[in-house]
Amino acid sequence: MDLVLVFAGLMAFAILAYVLLDGYDLGVGMLMPAASRDEQELMVASIAPYWDANETWLVLGIGLLLVAFPAAHGEILGALYLPVAAMLVGLMLRGVAFELRVKAEGWHRELWNWLFWAGSTLASFAQGLMLGRYVTGFEPGFGYWLFALTVGASLCGGYVLLGATWLVLRTREDLQAKAIGWARWGLLWVGLGIALISLGTPLVSETVRGRWFDFPRTAGLMVLPAATAAIGGWVWVALGRSETKPFAGAVAIFVLAFIGLAYSIFPYVLLDRLTIWDAAAHESALRFVGIGVLFVLPLILGYTIYVYRVFRGKVQRGMYQH
Repeated sequence: MDLVLVFAGLMAFAILAYVLLDGYDLGVGMLMPAASRDEQELMVASIAPYWDANETWLVLGIGLLLVAFPAAHGEILGALYLPVAAMLVGLMLRGVAFELRVKAEGWHRELWNWLFWAGSTLASFAQGLMLGRYVTGFEPGFGYWLFALTVGASLCGGYVLLGATWLVLRTREDLQAKAIGWARWGLLWVGLGIALISLGTPLVSETVRGRWFDFPRTAGLMVLPAATAAIGGWVWVALGRSETKPFAGAVAIFVLAFIGLAYSIFPYVLLDRLTIWDAAAHESALRFVGIGVLFVLPLILGYTIYVYRVFRGKVQRGMYQH
């Protein structure tokens, strides 16, 4: 068994789990200003049992990067120091706002609601910016930064889509009707973002261009963008007709995008510079860490499944109170 491949797969799984799980509650946070005060209470209640635990997957992913690929950890986080700091500020801000908004009254509560939105938006945009810089190998220049900014804005749209479809799944009546409209808007946002990124990526990365546009060898890869477009259309049609299909479709869009990203960069952990084998820790260290992962990962998975099972169903007023 190649432990380097195993750890690369575990790290990819942890990052994908974080994007999907924390993505929808970040999306709900970004939608807060568009809702009334009563609707905001329901929106917060819909994510209250999960949002803190969802961030566990981010800790796991970064932890695996640190211990399994230490050579890449230093270079990646060094190059992304400012956006990582911005993401952490956003996550801390939304965490504080989430707790204090419940205790606040009058205009103080409105202030914390806006700060919850600001923290969610900052964290989401910073994550997209990091992804854009990572895909371009941290190259300097206006075009590369413009591409990263586009990815940042597009990820915000993706999280809005996840958040809106989550609200379609968890709420009723007026708020659910609003969420359907938000989901359509988010889907259009995602479609535009995917189109711009698909056009921009071959221009900013020669490696990615060779992986995707070496026809006819790569013609079979066109299944991925075709499937993404088909699922996007399916989500559009399902909105207003089904409560579960839109969220499932939004998750599928992210999974397909993640598969495309993994294909674009593998076997590099730092594009065109470090492969996963070059950056990996010694095999003895991987074995030692692997023992810990065997204990920790089932606990995280089990807890996640348990919490989502216990708090399944429609959200009710007063479910989240201190």
